[in-house]
Amino acid sequence: MVNSELQSIKARFGIIGNSPALNHAIEVAAQVAPTDMTVLITGESGSGKESFSKIIHNLSARKHGQFIAVNCGAIPEGTIDSELFGHEKGAFTGAIDARKGYFEVTDGGTIFLDEIAEMPLGTQARLLRVLENGEFIRVGSSKVQKTNVRVVAATNINLLTAVERGKFREDLYYRLNTVPIFVPPLRERGMDIELLFRKFSSDFSEKYRVKPISLTPDAQQLLLSQRFPGNIRQLKNLAEQISILEVDERIVDAQKLANYLQINNGKKMEGLIRRDWEAAQPDNFSEREILYKILFEMKRDVTEMKKMFLEILQNGGVLSGEILKGHENLFQNIETEVPANQYPATTFVPEVNTGRILPPGPNTGNYHSPNYNGNATDNELKIISLDPKNDEGEEVYDITHEAEEVSLSLEKQEKEMIIRALHKNRNKRKYAAQDLGISERTLYRKIKQYDIEEE
Repeated sequence: MVNSELQSIKARFGIIGNSPALNHAIEVAAQVAPTDMTVLITGESGSGKESFSKIIHNLSARKHGQFIAVNCGAIPEGTIDSELFGHEKGAFTGAIDARKGYFEVTDGGTIFLDEIAEMPLGTQARLLRVLENGEFIRVGSSKVQKTNVRVVAATNINLLTAVERGKFREDLYYRLNTVPIFVPPLRERGMDIELLFRKFSSDFSEKYRVKPISLTPDAQQLLLSQRFPGNIRQLKNLAEQISILEVDERIVDAQKLANYLQINNGKKMEGLIRRDWEAAQPDNFSEREILYKILFEMKRDVTEMKKMFLEILQNGGVLSGEILKGHENLFQNIETEVPANQYPATTFVPEVNTGRILPPGPNTGNYHSPNYNGNATDNELKIISLDPKNDEGEEVYDITHEAEEVSLSLEKQEKEMIIRALHKNRNKRKYAAQDLGISERTLYRKIKQYDIEEE
């Protein structure tokens, strides 16, 4: 493709940049547009994949037909079949009228399926039939209908990995991936970052009739060093944020820009600090992987504590130095040592015969119970034999279940993480899902699963 044609396409669809990877993606889109071949666009979220679907549609013979963009991750699993293929009256509760689906509406046009990896397996089978035979059936109907639709799909995850995990149909993957187009992330586009920043600040100044923002050379270098996980969407938000807040001074230096980057990213200096921190991590764990690692370490410690209590019971109720030596890892983070005869008032006394724990006696900080026989020494901890119900009427705590297998509830931890993410992002599911590293549709399903109330 000659340079003039390439620049014409960029101007027509508002694409800014001259990086080789970006130019190659545009050239492939322009070459495949006149055909009816299925296209799979890959790239990170916010990198501009939808713009390429519009290039393909508008440069094709279908340009006068309808174009519809569908976010598969934003449609609940129970209704996505109805949205795509339509339904008959009475097909399900609430279906008061028959409805045409997107594949019926866009007959002769193009449908863009974004976040295709989030599509349920059942819907994937229906989509495969459309791609192979141009046939579909409305929900609640037995009548086969025909459609002539071109499908352009997009994803921000590795579909081959999803295929290996059984989350995506292998036959559908190869059917979609007839012509692949990779949209590069913003951090791999070099000077395009500065060009886009100037474009966004210029657009803002024209819209609100203010002087455009300009960056000093050191601020430009700082901007180019950022990772921009949100890609073009994040850069646009940054440019508009600076344009509206820097009322008096329209020239921004590196120090001012660093403050905005800190606010925009929700963490300090995304490009300068986070990359160094991640590189320093031996296993380069993600936040969720670190959380799971901590939970499993907690389970291991609880299991170790259970074994120690069983050894104490088998030793006649005496916590000796030999038992402690076998469980050093339980005490490796304890910085202070408390003598056996000076335990605080919060100490609980395990009882040998019944496997119960009794709170200490009143008005004392020593290891004590009503039946304490006074034979414990500084080198061993005597566990007192108590009746299941003592005469003092004190509350007795049952620990017999500690001898059973310990099971940590990851579901509870997951629910708490979702609630925190929603609270942090003021119940905006889109941003909460990004913080959690899951799709918006998956977050919607989890909210329903755990019956989380959104304030």
